[in-house]
Amino acid sequence: VHLVESGGGLVQPGGSLTLSCAVSGFTGFTFSSLDLRWYRQASGRERELVAFISNLGGTTHYAEFVKGRFTISRDNAKDTVYLQMNTLKPEDTAVYTCSTRISGIDSWGQGTQVTVSS
Repeated sequence: VHLVESGGGLVQPGGSLTLSCAVSGFTGFTFSSLDLRWYRQASGRERELVAFISNLGGTTHYAEFVKGRFTISRDNAKDTVYLQMNTLKPEDTAVYTCSTRISGIDSWGQGTQVTVSS
């Protein structure tokens, strides 16, 4: 399975970005059957879970540090998951990566860099 993130970039504090993750290459499954996650990893730090969305989108979970600012969503017709990020802070600077698990195996995208700086 292939995951390709896009939408990262440089943004000023307080600004917004929307990340996308297009998923393809899965056989025997449908995109709508997949739970999806966004992670991030800042330089010199461990990877941390940012947000989760269940297969049909009915359940979402967020890390405390993004609650109220980030929104995860999915478009099952486009095989894409999104991360809307508002009120960005310098500490949100990181590589953001989407992930899914199929048959117990995690698949990851290459990540997209988000830099929050004035």
